[in-house]
Amino acid sequence: MMWSVWWVWILGAIVLGIVEVFVPAFIFLGFAIGAAITGLLMLVGGPLATLMVGSMPVTLLIFAVLSLVSWLALRKVMGVRKGQSKVFTTDINEDH
Repeated sequence: MMWSVWWVWILGAIVLGIVEVFVPAFIFLGFAIGAAITGLLMLVGGPLATLMVGSMPVTLLIFAVLSLVSWLALRKVMGVRKGQSKVFTTDINEDH
């Protein structure tokens, strides 16, 4: 059961971080942070880690929630701010 081993989640976080370098959109970075935190929770232990090791759906739910929260935080910090949306006034297909 590879999904219940902490270092698999850390390795997944590293791979997702590398993918983010090649596809910069802050999408894979959110998943990488979620996987890293999931792996750290499993490494540290505690009642939440006990639930995660015993149940794949609980582990995936925690990973999904952590990924969503980290993606929203990244979007808030690094994303487009209010009033900074890109407005195109010309069409690239128009002849000038």
